[in-house]
Amino acid sequence: MAEPFSVPVTVRGYETDVQGHLNQSVYVNYAEHARWALLKEAGISQSGLMSKGVGPVALETTIQYRRELLAGDEVEVTCDFAWGEGKTFRIRQTIRKTDGTVAAEITAVGGLMDLKARKLVADPKEYFRALASEPQLFGL
Repeated sequence: MAEPFSVPVTVRGYETDVQGHLNQSVYVNYAEHARWALLKEAGISQSGLMSKGVGPVALETTIQYRRELLAGDEVEVTCDFAWGEGKTFRIRQTIRKTDGTVAAEITAVGGLMDLKARKLVADPKEYFRALASEPQLFGL
């Protein structure tokens, strides 16, 4: 199995809380950054999605915090899509320090919304497959 897609991130001082560790809400930002980076790497842009009349939506996000992150820490944020047969898909993500320490594990449920009907499309993986120049990045 191939390694999941990942992007490097450096924890910035302004992202930390009064205890000096990464604020809980920033983990979601890092995960979202990795997702959009994967889409871009796969050849999918926001304008490409909009031209097809769809947009990604987050339906659920679960974060398991494992180890604290401090300003200046270098991390890799992974992104791995898991497809089912329905209208939703799962995204598994790990935020890992350069020494291999797992700082957080994030699981999200997402979908693609038809922007006119305001409902989830029936088969989101087919939209991703059709739009992507590198569909293997999505495991397709």
